[in-house]
Amino acid sequence: MAMSDTRDAQPLLQLSDYAIRFATPDGTVKAVNGLDIAVARGETLAVVGESGSGKSQTFNGVFGLLAGNAKTDGKALFEGRDLLSLSPRELDGIRGADMAMVFQDPMTALNPAMKIRRQLSETLTIHRGMIRREAEAEALAMLKKVGIPEAERRIDQYPHELSGGMRQRIVIAMALLCRPKLIVADEPTTALDVTIQAQILDLFRDLSEDFGTALVLITHDLGVVAGIADRVVVMYAGRVVEEAGVDALFERPAMPYTAALIRSIPRVDREVEAVEPIPGRPPDLIHPPTGCPFHPRCRFAEDKCRRERPPLAEVEPGRRAACWFPFVDAGPNHGERAGTPETLNG
Repeated sequence: MAMSDTRDAQPLLQLSDYAIRFATPDGTVKAVNGLDIAVARGETLAVVGESGSGKSQTFNGVFGLLAGNAKTDGKALFEGRDLLSLSPRELDGIRGADMAMVFQDPMTALNPAMKIRRQLSETLTIHRGMIRREAEAEALAMLKKVGIPEAERRIDQYPHELSGGMRQRIVIAMALLCRPKLIVADEPTTALDVTIQAQILDLFRDLSEDFGTALVLITHDLGVVAGIADRVVVMYAGRVVEEAGVDALFERPAMPYTAALIRSIPRVDREVEAVEPIPGRPPDLIHPPTGCPFHPRCRFAEDKCRRERPPLAEVEPGRRAACWFPFVDAGPNHGERAGTPETLNG
């Protein structure tokens, strides 16, 4: 889905000047800084970046799941309602029914003292008003859809009796039960083998097609991104540094950080030695560098990059980038600094 399509219609979720700060004994951690992200109904948006880039915290804040030392600013509009201004009770009425989250660690979402049957069926009795027998039948059917073997037996077990992969599939089943308008999946397939990964991604895809559900996929696995996403948002140091359609992003990244991420991915058509790790380390979010936050690690950085922070701006139709000298630029700086996009992508 093109960026212009997302912004022309009323977004399902709109983050505007959205920021998250954490008060710590060492100072204020600027975890998320002035984000402007829109998610359209029915689209799949991938959010990628290194650990510590702010991906998960961004959406933990949307769901009201931040630690007590956090402070949010800006707006997070879901169907026009600002989630940041809602009371916990009002937010509970939206979470689970209209928005659902799939966590990377399934034990954070499952009650260790309750059997799977009760945990899944309660979701349906509370949010969809089903009677217990109907809810239990629906829960069992969903367990089978997400690939739980011997579902009739597993549904009467406790979380600790199941493998990590099974627990993750149960969390995904729980998120899918109410057919929410938005699912945020934080590394949802990390603990699963490739066969189950494909089944889960197919489930997400079917849900989007059948019910118009939007999916935000937080992941480090750019292979998953290429197979399911419509658009990609790349985050670095709590900021969006690039946003583009999935095909355009992989074919011709505009921002050096995006190009470096792509070059760091092992590929079957390249030698292992061709994989290039990104040099250096992510910045200190208490004392971030001046200028572009990526400049200490960027081999194309110039004086302007070190002095001034580039704004996130449209660099071509359907693409935004935070870079003074994006690679889509056909001017002299592009040629002097980077050569061609093919040089970056190998």
